[in-house]
Amino acid sequence: MVIGAGSWTQSDEGARFRADLDAALAAFLDEQAAVLAPLGDDAARLVAESRTSVTGGKKFRAAFCWWGYRALRPAPDEAERAALLRACGSLELLHASALAHDDLMDASDTRRGRPAAHRALEGEHRAARWRGDPEQYGAAGAILLGDLLLAWSDELLRRCGLGWESVGPALRVLDLCRTEVIAGQFLDVSVQARGAADVDTAMTVLRYKSAKYSIERPLHVGAALAGADEAGLARLSGFGLPLGEAFQLRDDLLGVYGDPATTGKPAGDDLVEGKRTVLVALALDALAGRPGADLLDRSLGTALDPARVDELREVIDGSGARDRVETRISELADQALAALDGAGLDPGATEVLRGLALDVTQRAT
Repeated sequence: MVIGAGSWTQSDEGARFRADLDAALAAFLDEQAAVLAPLGDDAARLVAESRTSVTGGKKFRAAFCWWGYRALRPAPDEAERAALLRACGSLELLHASALAHDDLMDASDTRRGRPAAHRALEGEHRAARWRGDPEQYGAAGAILLGDLLLAWSDELLRRCGLGWESVGPALRVLDLCRTEVIAGQFLDVSVQARGAADVDTAMTVLRYKSAKYSIERPLHVGAALAGADEAGLARLSGFGLPLGEAFQLRDDLLGVYGDPATTGKPAGDDLVEGKRTVLVALALDALAGRPGADLLDRSLGTALDPARVDELREVIDGSGARDRVETRISELADQALAALDGAGLDPGATEVLRGLALDVTQRAT
């Protein structure tokens, strides 16, 4: 894969964008804190956990929304820029909602090197020596936190400051995005419950749980705000969907091979959680009838010490699945870039989107 562009995430412009986005999100949460102030300390704790949930991360979804807009309207004025930042922030609230629910469903202890929301709230219950089950309290709090963030994602887009002629079409995209990601998440849960997934099923989970909502739909939200028609959205899909699939395939590799010091998650976290990813499906398919297949299959979703994680990594490596996923990432990225080059977008935005393609496919976190 040849990108031919520098990393936008690591650029000064990318850093300014994230700082401005963080400020817009903080201002919105300040507004919500004022609304909830009459409810007292418990509501304040929920807002505090909301602030934590949008802290950190590379803000990829917001960035693709931003450049989906600027691909069609490359020079927004200051008022337009401020409104667009709020619109982009709605996608980060959606992402934070999904993470709060996802971590609870996966029984994950950490997120970005900090306790996952349900664990943080559980810890507060224990420290205060309240009545009842601390784990149940943490679970209830995480569900409500995720619901609140989901509602706020809609509110922030509706009240971003752009006119309804822009916001209305973007909300229709956001509606579709939320429907897809929730259904994709349930498909993932069901696949894990059945304890089996072929490569095609794993790709369907990947596409709807992550690929579309991480890149394609954020691009569409931005483009819809800028007035894109259906043909314009389809051209962006040619870039965004394969790139989103490559993005999630990279995430699948990091879930098995990532360094906990950089990912903020335990070693081999996807194996411990029993994720039936494309990587795992490819390995099981290649190892069918061999001892390694049985070891990998029965180890998924169990407590794994570092030695067993290393052993399972060797099994997956020996199957050739890791190399096949790396090859597929390159193929999908090339497909995305070819579509981008033919989309007829603003040249400056096109160059930045090429840099973002590098960021999402070659990242270590």
